Amino acid sequence: MRDHTVASRRPGLHDVARVAKVSHQTVSRVLNDQPHVRPATRERVQQAIAELGYRRNAAARSLVTHRSGVIGLLTPRTHLYGPTRSMMEVEVAARKAGFFVSLASVADSSAAALDAAVEHFKDQAAEAVVLIAPEKAWLDAARVVSNDMPVVTLCADYRPARRSLVSVAMDNRKGALLVTEHLVQLGHRDHAFITGPPDSAEAAARWRAWRSELQRAGHDTSRVYQGDWSSESGYQAGQRLVADGVPTAVFAANDQMALGLLTALGEAGLDVPLDVSVAGFDDLPESAYFRPGLTTVRQDFTTLAGRCVDVLERILRNEPAASVRISPELVIRQSTAPPPHRRRRH
Repeated sequence: MRDHTVASRRPGLHDVARVAKVSHQTVSRVLNDQPHVRPATRERVQQAIAELGYRRNAAARSLVTHRSGVIGLLTPRTHLYGPTRSMMEVEVAARKAGFFVSLASVADSSAAALDAAVEHFKDQAAEAVVLIAPEKAWLDAARVVSNDMPVVTLCADYRPARRSLVSVAMDNRKGALLVTEHLVQLGHRDHAFITGPPDSAEAAARWRAWRSELQRAGHDTSRVYQGDWSSESGYQAGQRLVADGVPTAVFAANDQMALGLLTALGEAGLDVPLDVSVAGFDDLPESAYFRPGLTTVRQDFTTLAGRCVDVLERILRNEPAASVRISPELVIRQSTAPPPHRRRRH
């Protein structure tokens, strides 16, 4: 039962020590996950913390440790799946590691917006910043922020221009190669690609990998349709693709555009995958439930966020930290199959 002597005020470190029958130094060691605390003692302290509803005082801790424990999370204001999921997973991973997370979401990468975000982090004595950078322009943001504090960029498949910046990213090139190799191995020779926005490094990396793999196989790479990540743009690209003559395989640079493409192909009376195979990238939670289920590239955002926080901790300990690339996984579902001519031969 909760101690009634502290029920009317916020419980402190000494209250926890009194209930657990240990010194306040022992409570501090448990809170900071330090060694040399017996398991039974640690458990008793944790029970007292839970019983009292004790919460750490960040200001008091910073006076003792000379660290705020705050990291800034700077992200573009977007509804897109990748950046949004990355933001959520980084916040979870950072809190698990004992950080306090301060979020700043900005609508653009203008100097004014970035300056305001940096000042927001300074006001909270942030020790470092994680910058989610889905577009090339956001590397300029990283340079602005890195003048004031350490930065880890959670970015696409490209290298930051400044060597002092460390990046953690999915290997977009590898993911696109997996999809393209799969389509080639099925026997497809007539391909098309729906790309993302021109300023997206992720879109560029996926397109370059698709092109290089098809060129290596001796296949044509001229059929490229512009999209903007949205299902609507995938639908419009699908309509143009049908008017131009349907290939046997289409790789959409993300699952949302693939969804729009599937709708356009269905309206044209085409069957997926009997007439044309379709693949995407991201593995949205809904992708398994598209009609048909979508072959796509799964990005492990939980691992991405965990590695990002690991790198950040190394930097804050003044240890060497290198950029990280995480390999995605190809998920094969019902939307891809051998082309019609290959099926007839068998």
